[in-house]
Amino acid sequence: MRQLDYGKIVVATHNPGKLREITDLIGPYGFETRSVVDLGLPVPEETGKKFEENAYIKAFAAAKATGLPALSDDSGLEVDALDGAPGIYTANWAEQADGTRNFSKAMEKVENALQKAGAIHADKRSGRFVSVICVAWPDGHAEYFRGEIEGTLVWPPRGNDGFGFDPMFQPEGYSCTFGEMAAYEKHGWKRGDKTALSHRARAFKHFAESLLENG
Repeated sequence: MRQLDYGKIVVATHNPGKLREITDLIGPYGFETRSVVDLGLPVPEETGKKFEENAYIKAFAAAKATGLPALSDDSGLEVDALDGAPGIYTANWAEQADGTRNFSKAMEKVENALQKAGAIHADKRSGRFVSVICVAWPDGHAEYFRGEIEGTLVWPPRGNDGFGFDPMFQPEGYSCTFGEMAAYEKHGWKRGDKTALSHRARAFKHFAESLLENG
């Protein structure tokens, strides 16, 4: 496993919510982060069939363009009653005709699909958030770290924090949704903590312990 030297790293996401969470997590390790938005890099076409494949596409495109290591996250919501959908197409479910994304409409789409599937009661509305972090270098080498959090899809959505499908996802063991949690509650993992809550924080924990703390 290749170690990641301290210094600069590109965060390969155009999603402001993801950028904020990743920057919060990696900041304490002393990295100077640059986002692909700040660098004016385009959004690469995500043609993969797995979270790992799409994470690599984004990370390697940024690493190749900048000559710096790049970190990307590909994540999504898997709903058991919908055979794992929306999965890698989570963001696509929010796309509108004008090219913008509307996650309120996307949550309605998930709820309508659950109703159609007869998934009315909580025991039929299980799912999980999945996050795969990929760190890629300009030479094409990559390392992968996966995190998952199980939960229940609730309706109506609750809370105005977080982003994406957070307001309708109630993590296992909690009475509130991700949308009702402050940022530090959802993804506030730090070095030394034995556990992390969100899928992205769990993936980041694996990344940090593997590449940042064992060098």
